[in-house]
Amino acid sequence: MKLGLLTAPFAETPLADVAAWASSAGFEALEIACWPKTSGATRRYAGTSHIDAASTSPAKAKEITASLAERHLTISGLGYYPNPLHPDAAHREAVIGHLKKVIVLAANMGVPVVNTFCGGDASKTVDVNWQDALKVWPEIVAFARGHGIKLAFENCPMIFSYDEWPGGHNIAYSPQVWRRILETWGGDIGMNFDPSHLVWQMIDQARFIREFGPYMLHVHAKDLMIDHDGLYERGILSAGIGWQVPRMPGLGDVDWSGFFSGLYRAGYDGSVIIEHEDRRFESSDEQVKRGFLLARDVLRPYVK
Repeated sequence: MKLGLLTAPFAETPLADVAAWASSAGFEALEIACWPKTSGATRRYAGTSHIDAASTSPAKAKEITASLAERHLTISGLGYYPNPLHPDAAHREAVIGHLKKVIVLAANMGVPVVNTFCGGDASKTVDVNWQDALKVWPEIVAFARGHGIKLAFENCPMIFSYDEWPGGHNIAYSPQVWRRILETWGGDIGMNFDPSHLVWQMIDQARFIREFGPYMLHVHAKDLMIDHDGLYERGILSAGIGWQVPRMPGLGDVDWSGFFSGLYRAGYDGSVIIEHEDRRFESSDEQVKRGFLLARDVLRPYVK
């Protein structure tokens, strides 16, 4: 295994500078954020474009990979997490178009995995969304396959605020849906596993890893704390709004010993990428780095 980080929190820092710091801090891998270049408002923890997939030539792509290798950093995957099942057709077309550019970029860089979301229309049931997925995803899957790239869906419901209420913006969060995904596209699509999303859904972590560990192409390390006062006030039917609190690994309710034990038993030997969404460590780049270092020190004993 290698321990690394997702570059998204360093939105204003060039990739070369992020890589220099990550390498000096003992990290071994990067998941590189590849949202489109934009000057408009973006979703929190999204919008970072450390490589512009729309304009990076094949030669430049190889140059980036080589420069990271010189710093003893591997690229675990390219990350772009939009909503390909968005109800607005123009939005859906735009994000799928960029996702394809990220797939091409990954192929040019020699990176085998692109991390993304399955997507979802929050106003529709999971079953109706699944029927939409069966229409939207086959063409994208075929495109990725043609470029030698595997897609990894994160198991995140994407429901953190009333902007995503009531059904969330990503349906690939439950064992029921994951069995459908793997039955339909297994071999082309796998999981980008984040244990934090199991905590507030009360999904058994050990059982989940036993069942889906062989299909995990990429792994995130993010913690989550349940705010029990918020849960008391809002109740479980609020779907986590007001009581699920993303934290750095070691500061929440994820069982990290069980997490790594399960991954090793499942045969996972890829990178473990720290995903930073902890508001207590985000007021400046120095605070972001402090959060990553805290997580590094918690996780390092498990990563061999």
